Amino acid sequence: MNFDSPAHEHATQIREQTADPAHPRVLVAGASIAGPALAHWLHRRGAEVTVVERASGLRPGGQAVDARGVTKEVIRRMGLDAQVRAACTETAGAHTVDADGSILETFRVGDDGGDGYIAEIEILRGDLSQVLYDDTRDSVEYIFGDRIAALAQDADGVDVTFECGDPRRFDLVIGADGLHSALRAMVFGPHERFVRHLGLVLAFYSVPNDFGLDRWLIDYRESGRSAGLRPIRDAAQAMAVLCFSSGDFDVDYRDVAAQKRLLRERMSGMGWLTSDILAHLDDTADFYLDQVAQVVMERWSSGRVGLLGDAAFSSSPMSGQGTGLALVGAYLLAGELAAAGWDPETGYAAYERRMRSFVEANQEIGRLHARSLIAPAPEAEPGTGPDVEWDLALIERAINGIELPDYTGGPTETHTAPLSNSSAKP
Repeated sequence: MNFDSPAHEHATQIREQTADPAHPRVLVAGASIAGPALAHWLHRRGAEVTVVERASGLRPGGQAVDARGVTKEVIRRMGLDAQVRAACTETAGAHTVDADGSILETFRVGDDGGDGYIAEIEILRGDLSQVLYDDTRDSVEYIFGDRIAALAQDADGVDVTFECGDPRRFDLVIGADGLHSALRAMVFGPHERFVRHLGLVLAFYSVPNDFGLDRWLIDYRESGRSAGLRPIRDAAQAMAVLCFSSGDFDVDYRDVAAQKRLLRERMSGMGWLTSDILAHLDDTADFYLDQVAQVVMERWSSGRVGLLGDAAFSSSPMSGQGTGLALVGAYLLAGELAAAGWDPETGYAAYERRMRSFVEANQEIGRLHARSLIAPAPEAEPGTGPDVEWDLALIERAINGIELPDYTGGPTETHTAPLSNSSAKP
């Protein structure tokens, strides 16, 4: 190797950046929910945090997500309970209906102490993302419109090459970039090794509230398919949610036109208000469709690189707990890293030990729910479906089955001066 080469000189300069063990430099990939939540806790524990997001800004709208059980305590410890509740959908409950719109079953928001089918804290994914961003934007560096192109780690840190920005060196890099995590593929291997499809495809998008929807979610199901409308805070709009069984999903998750064609084909002929909902498909600005899937990994870290949220342990939307896993995981990951003096081997291992059982319970809930929605075999009797037994102990473990240590006794609760972000704020 030519040690006088410009490349070597540049790498040496990166490594010679001043390192402060009490204030490690942490790069987080992804600015949806898990990433900003982790940034909140890392900053409070004393880290200097950069969040990189490949999109040009925060993505609005999206699916309604829930906070149940122990997740509500994490939000309270973040000091964001009032902000989150102010942005909730204010859904009163849910009705399942037949093809004529007659109510078959009702679920209310107060059921099970607010932790039932309709949680007391229900918020659009984009609205929660905005709350978390607003909370961290003055203390965390956000870089939008860029991504990690390559990285190389050694015993002391990680050299990161960005697609657009200058190379930089960090002490830790954490992927919170979702089900299709690019960082996971870069460090741990191809998606096929970890992604487990559950036989369903889910789509949602906003529509004009031409359906007389008030504060109640309405859900209609036929064999292997469902269509629903849910209220959002903007009473002039509603969120459409469509789902169908599919064992042969092969549409690129980035090809929106192909996704819309597939949705029309698979939902064709379905009763209730389905055709009226599909009529708005080309007018919506926040369409999303993907196969319902989980991420199953033996380890969520490799050296100085770790994973969080859907990138590490997606439980699928069928669990109703993906946001809970992200928020609880962010609290524990930052806390255990700080408690370990920012040693990645010790901190990541403790985080995984604390989270594993909680993750497994929620993934089992997701699998059971998906199984209950999949279309029965052609030879099955009409009106019959998969035999799914709901274990109340499993449900309780999925909602409250994890301890939240008090990490405030260590190098925590640091409040530093605001940072100037290196990209425009959304």
